[in-house]
Amino acid sequence: MRKIGGTTIIRPVRKGQGLFILRRNFFMCEEHNIPKVYDPASVEKKWYKFWEEHRYFHAEVEEGKDAFSIVIPPPNITGQLHMGHALDNTLQDILIRWHRMMGHNTLWMPGYDHAGLATQIKVEEVIKKEEGKTRYDLGREEFLKRVWEWKEQYGDRIINQLKHLGVSCDWERKRFTMDEGCSKAVREVFCTLFEKGLIYKGTRITNWCVNCNTALSDIEVEHKDDPGHLWYINYPVVEEEGRSLMIATTRPETLPGDTAVAVNPEDPRYGDLVGKTLRLPTTDRIIPIIADSYVDTKFGTGAVKITPSHDPNDYEMGIRHNLPSIVVIGMDGIMTKEAGKYEGMTREECRKAIVADLKADGYLVKVEEHSHAVGHCQRCGHAVESQVSTQWFVKMEPLVKAAVDCVEDGRTQFVPERFTKTYTGWMDNIRDWCISRQIWWGHRIPVWYCDDCGEMSASRTDLTVCPKCGSAHIHQDEDALDTWFSSALWPFSTMGWPDKTPLLKQFYPTSVLVTGYDIIFFWVARMLIMGMEFMHEIPFDKVFIHGLVRDSQGRKMSKSLGNGIDPLEVIDQYGADTLRFMLITGNTPGNDMRFYWERVEATRNFANKIWNASRFALMNMEGYDANAKLAPYTLADKWILSRLQHTAKSVTEMLEKFELGEAGRMIYDFIWGEVCDWYIELAKPRLYNKENAEERATAQHVLATVLTSAMQLLHPYMPFITEEIYQCLPHEAESIMISKWPEADEALMDDEAERLMGAIMESIKAIRNMRAEVNVPPGKKVPATMLVAADLKDGIEANADYIHLMGAISELTVLADNAAKPGNAMAAVVAGIEVYLPLAGLIDVEKENARLNKELAAIDKELSRVEGKLGNAGFLAKAPEAVIEKEKAKAEELNGKKAAINERLEYLKTL
Repeated sequence: MRKIGGTTIIRPVRKGQGLFILRRNFFMCEEHNIPKVYDPASVEKKWYKFWEEHRYFHAEVEEGKDAFSIVIPPPNITGQLHMGHALDNTLQDILIRWHRMMGHNTLWMPGYDHAGLATQIKVEEVIKKEEGKTRYDLGREEFLKRVWEWKEQYGDRIINQLKHLGVSCDWERKRFTMDEGCSKAVREVFCTLFEKGLIYKGTRITNWCVNCNTALSDIEVEHKDDPGHLWYINYPVVEEEGRSLMIATTRPETLPGDTAVAVNPEDPRYGDLVGKTLRLPTTDRIIPIIADSYVDTKFGTGAVKITPSHDPNDYEMGIRHNLPSIVVIGMDGIMTKEAGKYEGMTREECRKAIVADLKADGYLVKVEEHSHAVGHCQRCGHAVESQVSTQWFVKMEPLVKAAVDCVEDGRTQFVPERFTKTYTGWMDNIRDWCISRQIWWGHRIPVWYCDDCGEMSASRTDLTVCPKCGSAHIHQDEDALDTWFSSALWPFSTMGWPDKTPLLKQFYPTSVLVTGYDIIFFWVARMLIMGMEFMHEIPFDKVFIHGLVRDSQGRKMSKSLGNGIDPLEVIDQYGADTLRFMLITGNTPGNDMRFYWERVEATRNFANKIWNASRFALMNMEGYDANAKLAPYTLADKWILSRLQHTAKSVTEMLEKFELGEAGRMIYDFIWGEVCDWYIELAKPRLYNKENAEERATAQHVLATVLTSAMQLLHPYMPFITEEIYQCLPHEAESIMISKWPEADEALMDDEAERLMGAIMESIKAIRNMRAEVNVPPGKKVPATMLVAADLKDGIEANADYIHLMGAISELTVLADNAAKPGNAMAAVVAGIEVYLPLAGLIDVEKENARLNKELAAIDKELSRVEGKLGNAGFLAKAPEAVIEKEKAKAEELNGKKAAINERLEYLKTL
């Protein structure tokens, strides 16, 4: 006997009588008094505080203990909890809570991202609104001071919102991508790659936001179909007077920057024109006609204008064909001097002017409406330009092989596996990564330039003099690093790298990364690249991919559509447990899910069902004694304990496969469909019977065991309600979240009890259905006759009380299956049993005929399908023997049902 939390722990109950050590008293529960109505708000606040105060989320290094770790995909400090966050973090929390209960040393490393551009825009908006100033008015130093102040005031907002969701991160280890440790790691990686020649400064084409005045990564560009036009324009052929080559373009404003027109070398329409030249309309320039297999012969006219400075594909073509690159749209979105007479116009003004000139000069052939994908800045919404600029790049090709090999050889596995091809396909075509941003907030490029000797130096520490000539006339690069650069180091920078810390030794590689498929390229791939390059080891064993949460119509949730749903509002109204369970169940790995309010209501009903069932159990726990003498188990006891073992085993197997939705469904079916709907009802007579102490104690014991185990299985999904109920049930651990995960006990697996109980339950369902069909009042008891197969007859007779109780049967006659059928009775056929309700005077013969004929039609349809399979030579040749036997058994069962119904129909003719 020992003490936990001020309560006495009793010795384990006898072997074979239960799974868990039970307590004499109840912890943190006022006797058995559980409120009539479940109040999520008060319960959730109470238990989250309790968990944090007891440091259950915290992990310390414990050598020799199995470790399980996850690093949170860091949300932006500007962010607010949305349904994607809710799904992603619930999935992680389920895995974390499950492994914690499995006894593993479990670390969930939390933190958030500095979100360079997004945060800078946010703070700039505040300063402009409150002071009417720009960041340039403040200067870099003062502006960054303001950003840090904003971060301190608002940075933890999304962290606090995640706590409302119930996530059990180790908040004591919270990290930030710009904290001292992560910044040190960023400097180390940049300088190492620079020294290896893998980071370089070069002039390339990139995404450019003319409003934010910075280069953008692909993830920061949102492509959406904008309504537009396709302008068909004739370019005169210089060598053949009177002949023109017609092109089609969506962007006539870039025409002054054309340096060629390309056709596909396999296109027979233009073979004789390749090598000739064209007069570029509205200008005095001559440009060549080139052949390139990239050209799509089916788009427009099959002839494409090439503007290397303003289109990434044209840029690559320009390199292949050594074309000049003319910048006609400036970094500010204004037409440049090279645009000729259109200089100084906006892009929109230039488009209108050029179209008007083309029409006036006879070059414009026609205009068609045409919607096409246009890139927009994710932060400000402005259309993005493709611009040639000088930026910093990471040379990706030398880094890719190790990151691909570790996935292809199985060291890191994608779940579902199909995303492996998505990942490797992108890596095969990877381009150098533009890592510089023309912003102030973020990790500043750690490179210094000497104003005297021109030396460019990367340094792990800030420089004050030139390493080459010793001059103090040096200045640091103005740009900051792409936010994803620091995020790519997240699995090891958060654990202390580049120092060799005990935390890193125990928890790296991490066990699983949970993330959406939309950032496989931008984050997952880069973490694998950086992990293999700097840790020489994978950053995670598994990559668990989930889909997006869409609205009920299947649309992506967005501000523009106004279809977003605030998770916090759902939590306030229904509770975090309801939102969590709804998001997970009915969801398969890697696939998008739709948000339906009906499913939220249904899940809330599940929570209420659990609450009411537990309240009933606790109200009937009076006098409970873990050491009480128990009566032999009833069939219902054996059945529910066996079902518990099978459920625990199946749920564990599903969790191991990352089938979290399927595991949740199994738990739901067990709790609602078996514990609540059947076992509690079957146990009521014994719980109410205070005269037979042993039988009552046995029912209490089994119910307590099953409910406790059910709450433990459900806990990772619905942590709050399960903790509240667990604390009021007999239990050992101070908290359910550190209790032992239910393990299946094969000694309690009883297939025979499950088969017999299953037959009884099906019989009761059949009785209830027949009563309902003829509207027999619920309180009216009726007699019943059952014709039962020999292997079930004794069991049915021994447990007839269940049928009396649950079927409202006044008198039950159990006969052998070859006995004469009762007359003037409704009939139903279940596995091995025919059930008859002699309802003379209550039955409507016409309705009964209709019902049986409808059932017969359904059986005939199913029988036709099964017999079709069995008559198919191909099926018989290819299908496994077990599958064929299953179909044969199904056919035999259907024929039995059909014969019984036909007999019944013949009998009704005599009435």
